[in-house]
Amino acid sequence: FPGFRGNPGKLSLHFATSIARKRILLRALHRKDGGCFPSPLSAKVFPGAPSAVIFPAMANPALLDNITHKDLRVRLQYGAAFGDNVGTVLAMPTEFADLQREYPIFFRRDTKGDYYAVALLGFDPEENLYLEGDRWDAFYLPGMVARGPFMIGFQEREEGSEVQRQPVIHVDMDHPRLSETDGERVFLEQGGHSPYLQRITRVLNGLNEGFAVAKPMFAAFAALELIAPVELEVKITGREPMKLPGFHTIDREKLGKLGPDDLLKLH
Repeated sequence: FPGFRGNPGKLSLHFATSIARKRILLRALHRKDGGCFPSPLSAKVFPGAPSAVIFPAMANPALLDNITHKDLRVRLQYGAAFGDNVGTVLAMPTEFADLQREYPIFFRRDTKGDYYAVALLGFDPEENLYLEGDRWDAFYLPGMVARGPFMIGFQEREEGSEVQRQPVIHVDMDHPRLSETDGERVFLEQGGHSPYLQRITRVLNGLNEGFAVAKPMFAAFAALELIAPVELEVKITGREPMKLPGFHTIDREKLGKLGPDDLLKLH
């Protein structure tokens, strides 16, 4: 059975090779260290010129509309064929409350030195221990997974003398989940938004809000020197120890010593 051994700044994990035991460990880890989005995005989808996309670039993005994509469907299965065999997934502050119940959350740094949060899914870059056949075995699905082939951007529209930025939805036309015969309909037969697309707009809105609050959140953590590196060492029976570098977490000792004024800054 997996066990924990560690000291401040280091977490050592030991377990047998079975997938079942690795899943037990991962879910125990979220308790040791480590849906549900706010108000929905406007349900309108605006056809027109391309807009600036705020999500990671996709292979073949197109502005979603109910004429060009009237027959579009999305398969809701999960697996390596859909790109789900990844060890981490980007996590938004707006979903921390839901993620922390089932996933370990850590921080990483990009090439510019900026922090971002990830949910740990496995112990190898292409290992996702939440995949069970074609299912995602968890109550909560991370927003970056739940969004499927969709992303959000902003399109500039002139209204009188002012230019307004309107949220618009894009779809990756090369995404393996897309179909015209199988899966959930994106638009109703009359052209309205399907319940699935309504759910996607809520997910995208939560991600959009998460992007907006992540930078000031990490700036506040950094100003109070709350972010500390953590060394993850995984020991599998019969194999050499494996280290997972580049992870950071909240320094609980420093957090516990914060005064009321500094705590107020974090709210």
